[in-house]
Amino acid sequence: MINKNTEPAKLVTYNRDGLIEREHFGYIVRCDRIHVAERIGDDKNYPFYMRSCAKPLQAALLIDYELDKKYNMTDEEIAICSASHAGEKVHVDIVKGLLDKFNISPEKLKCGIHEPVSRSAQDDLLLQGEKSTALHNNCSGKHAMMLGLCKLNDWDMDNYDNINHPLQKEIKNKIYELCEVKTDYPVTKDGCGVPIYSMPLENMVKGYLNLFCNPKYERIKNAFLNNPYVIGGENRTDTKIIEHSNGLIAKVGASGLCAVVNTELEEAFIVKICDTDMTAREFVTIDLINNLHWAKIDIPHDIKTHTGEVIGEIKTLLK
Repeated sequence: MINKNTEPAKLVTYNRDGLIEREHFGYIVRCDRIHVAERIGDDKNYPFYMRSCAKPLQAALLIDYELDKKYNMTDEEIAICSASHAGEKVHVDIVKGLLDKFNISPEKLKCGIHEPVSRSAQDDLLLQGEKSTALHNNCSGKHAMMLGLCKLNDWDMDNYDNINHPLQKEIKNKIYELCEVKTDYPVTKDGCGVPIYSMPLENMVKGYLNLFCNPKYERIKNAFLNNPYVIGGENRTDTKIIEHSNGLIAKVGASGLCAVVNTELEEAFIVKICDTDMTAREFVTIDLINNLHWAKIDIPHDIKTHTGEVIGEIKTLLK
């Protein structure tokens, strides 16, 4: 029975000239390889959908099946398989190149079409008179990997998004193994149409530690560390964290999630913002990194008018 009576903690306040005008609530769970080191907000082990935080765990299969060796995949190509990319030219070109290696048409992608996350990429398409394609979808790299695994294993490529497809069964088994999940929780479809699983935040953190601190998956770790812009892109939180730290891996997920791994200390945490506000998520994640002395990442907390006058402050309420 799932306990729905969770008690999120107040994590962020916006104070404008003495009045609190915005508040954001959520949860934080921080773990090492053995136990939970810190828990902010009482999540009562409520399961949340992993959303795009599942991508690196799903990408573990490209190592398990040696897809990387079979197709001589570069670090950039491995990174794009785990990315929630912004749909910029660099991202689209990597996905195109990977599909070319697999000799698979982009028409096989079942992730759907949406505009690039990057405003600059949106402007570029508008100026060039072009329309978005499935390649611009922030999940296109993951879907390219899924198609590659299907081709490698002679699995049907027309319904790889079906929950009963051999690929999706393998993905579930891998995620449950890495995250040490012992029971089934609700499952749904992610925005890109493939199955996505739910679990308590603690299990998500365990999954990240079991992936990024395991020598078997060192290529995925190095792909993150060496290609932060591929992982996200323009103005993306995970890209900022990786770029401005030494040995930190970060991955955002929809609905207010961000996971961070300190690969040197073998510790990790995950943030969940209840109202899914991305700015609040960024402040909490970066302030916690700074408080833990994992890195020193500058993020302005002033609230300013359009003329630059400071009239308030954004505060994170962390221990």
